[in-house]
Amino acid sequence: MVYLSPSLQTRLATPLKIGSFAVKSRVLQSPLSGVTDLVFRRLVRRYAPESMMYTEMVNATGLHYVKQLPKIMEVDPNERPISIQLFDCRPDFLAEAAVMAVEEGADTVDINMGCPVNKITKNGGGSSLLRQPEVAEEIVRSVVKAVDVPVTVKTRIGWTDKEITILDFAKRMEDAGAQMITVHGRTRAQGYNGSARWEWIARVKEVLSIPVIANGDIFSVEAAVRCLEQTGADGVMCSRGTLGYPFLVGEIDYFLKTGQELPPPTPVERLQCAREHLQALWEYKGDRGVRQARKHMTWYAKGFAGAAELRGLLSVIETVDQGLEVIDRAIAQLVDEEVVSKLQVASEVLS
Repeated sequence: MVYLSPSLQTRLATPLKIGSFAVKSRVLQSPLSGVTDLVFRRLVRRYAPESMMYTEMVNATGLHYVKQLPKIMEVDPNERPISIQLFDCRPDFLAEAAVMAVEEGADTVDINMGCPVNKITKNGGGSSLLRQPEVAEEIVRSVVKAVDVPVTVKTRIGWTDKEITILDFAKRMEDAGAQMITVHGRTRAQGYNGSARWEWIARVKEVLSIPVIANGDIFSVEAAVRCLEQTGADGVMCSRGTLGYPFLVGEIDYFLKTGQELPPPTPVERLQCAREHLQALWEYKGDRGVRQARKHMTWYAKGFAGAAELRGLLSVIETVDQGLEVIDRAIAQLVDEEVVSKLQVASEVLS
């Protein structure tokens, strides 16, 4: 049983203020490359209607030269609150991209300063900006000057264990005009290994006056509550915990608002969600959507009898019809097993 202390419930009862913008939820869906497209966000939004969603990160250099919005930047006018996340190391390109983001409908513009992937950091973006704080400051100043919506930053605690610079870096971002900062409690060198060090997020919260959002190892309601208690953060951002589980943001949000836990979705309900996800990706992106769906489908297929075999089948689907057929068979089998189990229980009771 998860316990929500009265002090925490009181602290989180008011809307999250990001500059002049208010969000009625303290639980945010993280931007995830190759994941948080329009289709995925709609699923998360169903269970967390008041939470802030983020697009996949958008390359400002690509926008500058192509002058055309990529599909990953597309937002639904009805999906507010929504933030568009940008990455780059060029202040002028990022300012230009931010203007385009606001025109597309972004309520806030987020600057990625935490991505650990080599192809991003070697070009000066993502977490490499932790080693270039002056450039990071100039980026924030340029974007703040260019747009009239709040500008936020997502970053990590440092480059390596010997370069944990988040306290100075976060203060610089606030002084440059950032209205909120999300801190992933790992270094760039850690990637996604080891445990997130929430104690550093707590220290960031102590030195800033803008909202601080905790990120890293938020895989359950219980983890979210522990993180909020330990860090004093103004909210939590869910990342990998939502892979194959778009229910998580809503589950945490509901608990923080009511003190009650929602019943987890059954395996059948999770596969029904997977089915809808696959169908929607195909309708939105065609055959490319089906290929992208393979990873999503394998994430859904966990935690029940026959899940390993199902993952193998879903990882190689070629068409939407093939995928739907595989999922439908799995659902039918789970339903049959559930019926048999109930009959056995009833028989034991009668005997």
